[in-house]
Amino acid sequence: MNHQPALLRLVAFYETIGRDQLRAAIARVYAADAAFKDPFNEVRGIDAIATIFDHMFEQVDQPHFVVTTSVLQGAQAFLCWEFRFVMKRYSREPQCIRGATHIVFDGHGMVTQHRDYWDAAEELYEKLPVLGALMRWLKRSANR
Repeated sequence: MNHQPALLRLVAFYETIGRDQLRAAIARVYAADAAFKDPFNEVRGIDAIATIFDHMFEQVDQPHFVVTTSVLQGAQAFLCWEFRFVMKRYSREPQCIRGATHIVFDGHGMVTQHRDYWDAAEELYEKLPVLGALMRWLKRSANR
């Protein structure tokens, strides 16, 4: 099977993600029992995945993914991306997290496995008040 249309559909989902119709949009790209893992979550199923995105919309304003690179080999894909947003509680400054995702598609072009890779310490914790200062100090101390 050619998974290129499935990859394009997934990229479009991420680059246009919105809170309206979120569960329906997820169901168009993820298999019912899809596994999802990132630095904070490990869940299975569309409802659990939708809950992660609901939480994202509660925590940040203006969330926007930009897929900068995608590689497809058979039923597997690797995406490099930037997640741009504004934290609601900590700072009104625009933020950007850079990361990558490994995807596995089933025979119908639905995502069955989604694994995000990004450095939570560097990309998120260092940007928070108080905790950020501590994380930067720890990083400098470890580099000596």
